[in-house]
Amino acid sequence: MSIAEVRGLVKKYPSFTLKDVSFSIESGRITGFIGRNGAGKTTTIKAMLNLIHPDGGSVCYFGQPLMTDEAAIKKRLGYSTGTVSWYPRKKIRDIASIVRRFYDTWDDAAYRKYLDLFQLDEAKTPLALSEGMKVKFNLLLALSHRAQVLILDEPTSGLDPFSRNELLDLFTELKKEGVAVFFSTHVISDIEKCADDIVYISKGEIVAAMPKADFEARFSLDGETLEDTMLRLERGEIHA
Repeated sequence: MSIAEVRGLVKKYPSFTLKDVSFSIESGRITGFIGRNGAGKTTTIKAMLNLIHPDGGSVCYFGQPLMTDEAAIKKRLGYSTGTVSWYPRKKIRDIASIVRRFYDTWDDAAYRKYLDLFQLDEAKTPLALSEGMKVKFNLLLALSHRAQVLILDEPTSGLDPFSRNELLDLFTELKKEGVAVFFSTHVISDIEKCADDIVYISKGEIVAAMPKADFEARFSLDGETLEDTMLRLERGEIHA
């Protein structure tokens, strides 16, 4: 079922416009948000979280408009840019102690579970973590308050191939628990490995929003990888 609905989002800047962006996110599915740099992925994600104010359109989670009950809805969301830029010198256990005060859904058992799963040392600071561990730390905090939707902006950017595969495997495990994972990336092999659905944006407009198998059936030529298809589409060579 749809756990999030984005309808007709518009955001105008002097040199860029997000145009009538619409798609949905399904519970227990992984959605890859793809497009070249500057296509509008981060702008869309920020609008989805009310971090920027769109000029038109709406965003709903769990059947409720984000604007009507933002605080309650955001308690059920997890967001990560792939980096940790706050409290860089505080220990993980101290940051967790601060964050848990903001969530009445905080689950200490879940916190311990993912702390062990991610092999994070509570005594370390974000400054001492590798890029891959920083991503896991952000996910740890989100999952510890039982986030039902994870919205991740380039979470695998800068990771080595092993760490990237490890993170994608985690996404697959999370979807088995009913979590909806929505992540932007320009690394098409990540989509091929784990995505159930694809939302493809180009020049501020949604080109396709559909299951990955349907996307490949509609746009891919025989023998093409998904990356080959994307490169061809970006050249304007659309096959339907």
